[in-house]
Amino acid sequence: MTEFQLAETGETLNVAINELIIAGWAGREQAGIDEHIEELKAIGVAPPSSTPLFYRASAGLVTSDGNVQFLGNETSGEIEVLLIGTERGTLVGIGSDHTDREAEAWSVAHSKQVCAKPVGRQVWWLADVIEHWDQLQMASFATIDGQEVPYQQGGVTGLLHPEDLLRRFGLDKTELAPGQAMLCGTLPVMGGVRPAQAFRMVLTDPVKGRALEHAYNIETLSVVK
Repeated sequence: MTEFQLAETGETLNVAINELIIAGWAGREQAGIDEHIEELKAIGVAPPSSTPLFYRASAGLVTSDGNVQFLGNETSGEIEVLLIGTERGTLVGIGSDHTDREAEAWSVAHSKQVCAKPVGRQVWWLADVIEHWDQLQMASFATIDGQEVPYQQGGVTGLLHPEDLLRRFGLDKTELAPGQAMLCGTLPVMGGVRPAQAFRMVLTDPVKGRALEHAYNIETLSVVK
């Protein structure tokens, strides 16, 4: 059971996530998709067969802990909108598709399963933002050599609208079934994909003057000792 909190009211929602879907190569425009393909090609990742692709990962990878352990030095995070299905409707949150980049070079699907997926506890209802969805802004910050630097920045217009994304996933309505969760794609990285000591994500709603934020520290485990 994963505990979320409605940002506006403080109400706690306990959600049993039993299916985790990770949307890859989910850019709205081909130029954005191509940019992401090129930055991953630079670290040895082969281009996708089609776009978008929907990867499956263990639901148990979802964590809201502030300290997360990862194996080896070749992992890194990336901000994504998180959709969560409940009996009362679909929630919007933020998460990081933290990925083992070394594994990604030989199997993207395998690399999605290797790392925990940090998510923020605070959420909004999708119904409260869907009408002004394209006004939302995403940003991430990585702490590298002790210094927090901008890592990703841009509007959600760089990614498929939830209506289009879920339609391509095979759903008739813009909502997930209870227990489903989907990471909805990421933005290009400034300065190239690289590891960090901490990662912070912000999803801003300028129309309603609010934001979702989550940060986590990255503890690197030695592969062998």
